Amino acid sequence: MAHICFCLDDEDSFEDEIDECMVEELAVFKSSRYIFLGSYRQWNGNWECMLYDGKYLTDDEFLSLFCMDQSFVMQLNSLVECDQEFRSVSRKLGKSASMLHIMVLLKFLGSYGNEAELQKLGLMMGISKGAVNNYMRRACNAILKHREQVIKWPRIEE
Repeated sequence: MAHICFCLDDEDSFEDEIDECMVEELAVFKSSRYIFLGSYRQWNGNWECMLYDGKYLTDDEFLSLFCMDQSFVMQLNSLVECDQEFRSVSRKLGKSASMLHIMVLLKFLGSYGNEAELQKLGLMMGISKGAVNNYMRRACNAILKHREQVIKWPRIEE
C-alpha cells in the first residue's frame, strides 16, 4: 500500500481513495473465489465398474466382496427397483439408484470389524459416509417388503 501511495503521490493525498479502491477490489476478489471451483465433491462411478466391467472385478472377487453372485444382485435389483424407497433419490442417481443401494447393503452385510465402517464403505462405493447409513436403510426397507421371496433359511440338508 505504501508503495502505491509513493508512486502516485509523495504527499499521500489520495491515500483514502486508494484504500477504498483496495477494499472494494478485495471484496470483489473474496466474493468471486468460489466461482472458479467445481462441485464440492464429485463421486466416482467405481461401483458401476464393479458391477458391469468384468475386467475391474472377477466373478470370484465380486462374490467375496458382496457375498452374492452378480446375476443374483441383478435379480434382487429388478425385484425392488421400482420401490417407493428409491423414488426420492432416483432423480439424483437415475435408474441406477436401487442398484447402488443394494450393493452398499450387501457389502455392509458381508463385512465385519473395521471393514464395516461407514467411511470405508463410502470410499469403496463412491458415496459419502453420511449417505451410507441412508442407503442401507432404504435398501433394507425395500428388500424386507419382499422377505418371503428373498430371505430363505437354510434347510437341514444344507
